[in-house]
Amino acid sequence: MNRLKKAAILTRLIQGLRGKNSWCGETHVQKATFLLQEMTQVPLGFDFILYKHGPFSFDLRDELTSLRADELIALEPQAPYGPRIAVTDRCDYIQGLYPKTLSRYGKHLDFVADKIHEKGVAELECLATAFYVTALEGDKNSVEQRTEKIKELKPHITRANALQGVKEIDRIMEEIGHYLN
Repeated sequence: MNRLKKAAILTRLIQGLRGKNSWCGETHVQKATFLLQEMTQVPLGFDFILYKHGPFSFDLRDELTSLRADELIALEPQAPYGPRIAVTDRCDYIQGLYPKTLSRYGKHLDFVADKIHEKGVAELECLATAFYVTALEGDKNSVEQRTEKIKELKPHITRANALQGVKEIDRIMEEIGHYLN
């Protein structure tokens, strides 16, 4: 997918998160993009690794920096917290170039924004890591096995939160087929 199409999708994702009153910091955009790409199969082409706070893409971080440089997104400082990401009016032009792409992936974008908009950073880490483990290990592993794998990879996540993340991912994955069809 070319860079401008990615910009159209990413800015629409940010709009979707913000439209649902998400905090929409970089962690939110990272985890939303991971789920959008890996769970709903939107071919953005970002490489994700399991990092400090769950799946993370350095390529996506670079792309967000480029979007800021192109004045398609902006950071809104929120002292004493980190900044929120907002789109600028310039994104309307880019999105206008790709109505078919945005229409094709509109349900995907809405689905992801709907599932994560109200989550805090710790919840996002757990949920995205649960999907990472489920996708990596396949759903052949039990809820208990995937919970233990999360604990092994992320010892700071409580067992209860890991279990909740796995169960929630399983529910979301059951819903996705009905929602996107």
